[in-house]
Amino acid sequence: MNDSSPIPGLKDASLEVDGRVAVLTFKRDDVRNALTGTALIDDICATLEWANACADVSVLILTGAGSAFSAGGNIKTMRERALQSSTEEMERYYRHGVQRIPRAMELLEVPVIAAVNGPAIGAGFDLASMCDIRIGSTAAQFGETFINLGIMSGDGGAWFLRRLVGDQRAAELTFTGRIVKAEEARALGVLLEVTEPAQLLPRAREIAAQIAAKPPLAVRYAKRTLRLAQRQGLAEHLESCASFQAALQKSEDHQEALAAFFEKRAGRFKGR
Repeated sequence: MNDSSPIPGLKDASLEVDGRVAVLTFKRDDVRNALTGTALIDDICATLEWANACADVSVLILTGAGSAFSAGGNIKTMRERALQSSTEEMERYYRHGVQRIPRAMELLEVPVIAAVNGPAIGAGFDLASMCDIRIGSTAAQFGETFINLGIMSGDGGAWFLRRLVGDQRAAELTFTGRIVKAEEARALGVLLEVTEPAQLLPRAREIAAQIAAKPPLAVRYAKRTLRLAQRQGLAEHLESCASFQAALQKSEDHQEALAAFFEKRAGRFKGR
């Protein structure tokens, strides 16, 4: 992995890096940051690939410009596609379109924080659910609203939602398609915290900075461990932990962390 990697060229989003924290902002407020009918799928996937390759990045924040985090699918283009495409063409569209995001998220090596500035609806809710941490402003709303349009989540939303809120609540949200506002979302565990709108990104950056101050390799291994824990049995998971721990204990950052601990100072980590 290179120490740095050129920031990808993005069309409908902007990417900025401050220290070891990267912020990806969706910039299609004209369509409430819809993922389909825009270049946002390409932009998100390019950014996730870049974050993996860039050793200088420890945390990624996702947020939306304007009134919404993401409205998910563009209903106008969805209607046109349904009328013009065969079932087989629609299947290929999902596999090679919006499903690229959960596949890329599965491979992402750094923690990702969703700073939910407004409504996260349909695939927008699913995108937020894929993140490791979610904080929202008082304007945040969430809805697994596919059922209202006679469809279901095509990007793996059911897989993420039941892990986020449990089977029973995931069923209720999926079958009713109702909208959940910020405080209820926090009570359900969808959101870690709720802030005033002006404080949302500063708070996301504060959390990200706490993570970014830790040894970079340990952060990436910890993320991998949490992801594996979702599907491994205990015996298999312990084998993974033994391998990861052995690798980390031979790292320069581990020795620096020990030195910083005994010398009562902040660590100076290099990601190796």
